[in-house]
Amino acid sequence: MPVVICIAIVAGAAWLLAGKDVSFALNMAISVLVISCPCALGLATPTAIMVGTGKGAQNGILIKSAESLETAHLVDTVVLDKTGTCTEGRPEVQAVYADDLDKAELLRLANSLEVKSSHPLAGAVTRYCDKQSAAPYDCEDYAETAGGGISGKAAGRRVLIGNRRLMEQSGADISAYSDRANKAAAGGAIPLYIAADGKVIGMFTLADPVKPTSREAIEQLHGMKIKTVMLTGDNAATAEAIRAQLGVDEVQAELMPADKARIVGEMMAQGRKVAMIGDGINDAPALAAADVGIAIGAGQDIAVESADIVLMKSDLRDAASAISLSRAVIRNIRENLFWALIYNSLGIPLAAGVFFPLLGWKLNPMFGAAAMSLSSFCVVMNALRLNLFGRGKNRSDNSKNPRSEDKTMENSNKKVMKIDGMMCGHCTATVTRVLNEIEGVSAEVSLEDKCAYITLTKDVPDEVLKNAVTAQGYKVKGIK
Repeated sequence: MPVVICIAIVAGAAWLLAGKDVSFALNMAISVLVISCPCALGLATPTAIMVGTGKGAQNGILIKSAESLETAHLVDTVVLDKTGTCTEGRPEVQAVYADDLDKAELLRLANSLEVKSSHPLAGAVTRYCDKQSAAPYDCEDYAETAGGGISGKAAGRRVLIGNRRLMEQSGADISAYSDRANKAAAGGAIPLYIAADGKVIGMFTLADPVKPTSREAIEQLHGMKIKTVMLTGDNAATAEAIRAQLGVDEVQAELMPADKARIVGEMMAQGRKVAMIGDGINDAPALAAADVGIAIGAGQDIAVESADIVLMKSDLRDAASAISLSRAVIRNIRENLFWALIYNSLGIPLAAGVFFPLLGWKLNPMFGAAAMSLSSFCVVMNALRLNLFGRGKNRSDNSKNPRSEDKTMENSNKKVMKIDGMMCGHCTATVTRVLNEIEGVSAEVSLEDKCAYITLTKDVPDEVLKNAVTAQGYKVKGIK
């Protein structure tokens, strides 16, 4: 603005020196001030950011800051957690092997420790044990080993449950189960060993199905020239099988929790712009360290809080949409700035009377004000074009709109829960998580509607659904 004032003063003074009267010189100076009012420049960026953020929220993409929206367009590498991000996050026991012990006793020992753990694999084991009526023993000296497993004392025996690394560290021989473990891992399953008093007594194999939309999401990222890397604590064979199913460029397996943040940091040090996508406690440091942290909405609270962007529908394709939206916003900002620059480059000389000696052109201040308003109008209308983002895009399924009629699931039991007390994206993420933790429940939560749209694959009483939500401090107004 000081530059514009100087130009106006110089223009007025120049015409006075050229012999024009005060009225003419003042007219030129005022025209410069009016036509160059920087409204368009001031609106160019915030209007596009505001519309882009709103469009993201409308599509279930919660963008926490303008900075994260602006940074996302630079992303050239997406790092993915496996469990709960690429997969459903609800593993199930496929098989149980107990060569040297009664299976019922093996399940009781396993249940005694796993019931104390919050890990998704532990949940799968406890659900299986409960179905088999394997009541847990009292557990003492319970402990968790990060990236390895759990240990404790049950029925007078020192029990250890975990992966190959943990068994090797404890000196337990897994060779009797190696062939079966390798075969399961090659199919994408996870082998989980159980040892008692230093001897491996059995093994579980668990499968966590890949989300049906994950491969499409990876293809979309590849179409945007973005490299994909999957990081997981699972064994290398299981990780490679999942990588092959999804088409991910690279996988790093058998990682400790701290390794994810370290690897993200190394990629950034190489000059890459990295987006980290995760859903768990172990992902939180990497989410915070990445250029852009993207959390799965149904993930744990600490992951949601650490992220810059939250995918409220827990659909990995929305990560590609978020990056695409960022690119559209930045392109829109550049268009706005280009228009404002062209407008000022032509308008200021015209208002100052540069063309008057040769062509007789001069600008009335009234028309200058109108031109300034028109410029601002053009910038705002261009920004509003972002509301068209995503229209006409065909996805392989239409399940992402919780209010749409999904013909492929027309026989499923659907319910709508009205919820009071949800104020932000964090609230909807919490409600989504607790509902999806209930077996047989698939839920999507809308902050706008204050509703949870629930699909049941088995009979779940309304009271169970209600208690899960009210336990988090929200009020359920009704279920229908």
